[in-house]
Amino acid sequence: MSVQESLQIIRRGAEEILVEAELEKKLKRGKPLRIKAGFDPTAPDLHLGHTVLINKLRQFQELGHEILFLIGDFTGMIGDPTGKSQTRPPLTPEEVRDNARSYTDQVFKILDPDRTEVVFNSTWMNEIGAAGMVQLAARHTVARMLERDDFSKRYKNGQPIAIHEFLYPLIQGWDSVALKSDVELGGTDQKFNLLVGRQLQEHEGIEPQVVLTMPILEGLDGVQKMSKSLGNYIGITDPPDEMFGKIMSISDDLMWRYFELLSFRSLQQIEDLRSRVDAGGNPRDVKFELGVELVSRFHSADAADAARQAFVDRFQKGAMPDDIPECSLQSDGEGLAIANALKDAGLVGSTSEGIRMIKQGAVRIDGDKIADRTLTLGVGSDVVCQVGKRKFARIKVR
Repeated sequence: MSVQESLQIIRRGAEEILVEAELEKKLKRGKPLRIKAGFDPTAPDLHLGHTVLINKLRQFQELGHEILFLIGDFTGMIGDPTGKSQTRPPLTPEEVRDNARSYTDQVFKILDPDRTEVVFNSTWMNEIGAAGMVQLAARHTVARMLERDDFSKRYKNGQPIAIHEFLYPLIQGWDSVALKSDVELGGTDQKFNLLVGRQLQEHEGIEPQVVLTMPILEGLDGVQKMSKSLGNYIGITDPPDEMFGKIMSISDDLMWRYFELLSFRSLQQIEDLRSRVDAGGNPRDVKFELGVELVSRFHSADAADAARQAFVDRFQKGAMPDDIPECSLQSDGEGLAIANALKDAGLVGSTSEGIRMIKQGAVRIDGDKIADRTLTLGVGSDVVCQVGKRKFARIKVR
């Protein structure tokens, strides 16, 4: 594969490459590059948002480069301050160890274990000692640290910043020195830390790494970043039926972003799918393909087919829960606005919440997602309405 063809694959979905000319120069040497990405084992399970970086590692792996999957067991005991408004509680060594073991089991559903080097930053950080840590801290200034957006906001708002939090980007940068990485991947929120790695490598006389940032994947709501704390995530250890159902719940617009960042299909194949929808095809059928691909990756092809069939049986063949409550709603003779119907049926707390849930793609009528907030249920309507995954009601309009 030519350098330009490789660059086209590497650019896919990337937010920024600093500096692309340097990456092209590295590629032209014709030698495998050392590609690094770090993950702090802060929780036992990964979600699809984490796999955006891992998918990019896989692309580099398929191009013949060396993958360094760094588990930040040392930095995990500090707690990544990136994007945080307060100091994070550190993990215990036992929590870090257990979570790290879980990570390796999960990432090899995407990466080839025979071509992936799993490294732990405690390997070199435990040896650096107190004197080494002081010397490392001397290579950066407080003023420069306060240029970082989250530190700057906390400082201006009078929120405490613990001294050890300043060490986090320095240690992440020192990982790049220890591993002599050619390229480091991270989310857009990690840009400051990744650039510290470049700076420290230059200070040590090592050719600086190229920084490649990937976008933060939106969760099921299509607005906030995917996060377990927000409840808008798809865990890669979720049961097949649950994973498939969550994928089918995303909006049609968000589906294309998931295809770009999560699918292993080529860009041309994705464009062909988009053309199919533009020509009048049902977006739901294309979403089926995304759901089958992702469930197959983390479970099996048989599990994906079964999850798809279970979804069809439940939402397209009328196989709803047995205990759906029924409610008869009085209209003014001209029907009932959908948001009012959802409120009166107890599926949402207010009409504004009903409108918001429709905008988020969380409302279905007889199994079909609706997007029209002005929809009216006519007199005589007898439909099953669903909000989210678990709220159902059979609504009859009088």
